[in-house]
Amino acid sequence: MLKRFTLLWLLIPYALFLGALPLVDRVRPTVLGVPFLFFWLLLATLLTPAAVFLAWRGDRKRGRV
Repeated sequence: MLKRFTLLWLLIPYALFLGALPLVDRVRPTVLGVPFLFFWLLLATLLTPAAVFLAWRGDRKRGRV
């Protein structure tokens, strides 16, 4: 049984970068003037620190950090 549920936040960047990549591999449509794939990777990169922070905060609340 998984005791550290907060570490599941770290699966979000993995899913955004690798799991969804075949679904967004296209040039059109464009978002904010950039190809959709570039926008998706930029969004995933910006969300990664938030996921790491949430995992760290959850571990800190349980006294593990």
